[in-house]
Amino acid sequence: MKKTRIIQLCFLLFAVAFAGCKGKSGSEQAGGAFTPGELWPDNNGVHINAHGGGILHDGDTYYWFGEHKTEGTAGNNALVGVHCYSSKDLYNWKDEGVALSVVTDDSTHSIAKGCILERPKVIYNKKNNNYVMWFHLEPKGAGYSGALSGIAVSDKVAGPYKFLRAVRPNAGSWPTNVQDIHKQRVPESDRSKFTGGSLPAHPDSLNLLGRDMEGGQMARDMNLFVDDDGKAYHIYSSEENSTLHISLLTDDYTNYSATYARFFPGRFMEAPAMFKRDGKYYLIMSGCTGWAPNAGRSAVAPSIWGPWEELENPFVGEGSDLSFHSQSTYVLPAPGKSGQFIYMGDRWTPENAIDGRYIWLPIRFEGDQPIIEWQDKWSY
Repeated sequence: MKKTRIIQLCFLLFAVAFAGCKGKSGSEQAGGAFTPGELWPDNNGVHINAHGGGILHDGDTYYWFGEHKTEGTAGNNALVGVHCYSSKDLYNWKDEGVALSVVTDDSTHSIAKGCILERPKVIYNKKNNNYVMWFHLEPKGAGYSGALSGIAVSDKVAGPYKFLRAVRPNAGSWPTNVQDIHKQRVPESDRSKFTGGSLPAHPDSLNLLGRDMEGGQMARDMNLFVDDDGKAYHIYSSEENSTLHISLLTDDYTNYSATYARFFPGRFMEAPAMFKRDGKYYLIMSGCTGWAPNAGRSAVAPSIWGPWEELENPFVGEGSDLSFHSQSTYVLPAPGKSGQFIYMGDRWTPENAIDGRYIWLPIRFEGDQPIIEWQDKWSY
């Protein structure tokens, strides 16, 4: 009996010690520092599930919206919806649940379970005192041929959000920097679909803009940006991903104003993340290589309408040629640090979508050039 009690006591001490180590590890991971590429537990100890996401700062709280992934390759499609988390310090996140759910009882619905719903972003609309969500949407079973924008709204920041519509941008309208070649009749031979990774010729010679003018332009990888004057913009890959479009939204942020422009034709810019520093506008983007990482892109302009000057790869050091195995999704102003920003990227794992990791790193500047260097652990 005495021997049994000694053994039980030993097991008890081991269990206490193990639990203490486990708790310490969790606090280091999500306590007061970022550890890029590692598991990032929420308040329930579960890895945060908000991929391709963005941040909304509302009052004294940050809200992180992103794609809810599930296990395996099937998890690359939307089987749940958009997840939301809240935080006071950006390190520790509380699970707020699913902000926008896919539709499970109607397979023909725009956001039916199994659709592709990517890169959700939420902004606050002062005019209507509500929250507006935009995302890249591909109807179920359509592959990437839809190239639609989905819009949803809520009176509460964490939702639930009500789906409004799915549209293609600026149907029937030309961009402000349209060229004569775009207004020419598009040959039927040029109306074919492309993969989005490459084109057989320059997009202007194919006149993809004119091809889609009547029905609306394509919109895939996307982001939102609200300027200091309260005007909101939708930034997205268009024209078979070959050209970036920037569109001014209506005052309620739920539609296009028909004012837009096209930039970087033929450069295949994806994953655009816009931010503003010292009166200048910046973009951090990627190239088009599917789920695989590539060298990052960056650009600067004196106005949101340009002229945009393409800069160098913002990532430097070992691994910079693959953006530290990440793809940009958002750039967040650092709390209480004027002129300082945080790069938010995704490390995709399409073979097991739920295991995607997050790469958050500080951005510094050399003149206009944003610089992102790898750090195993850091705090703002």
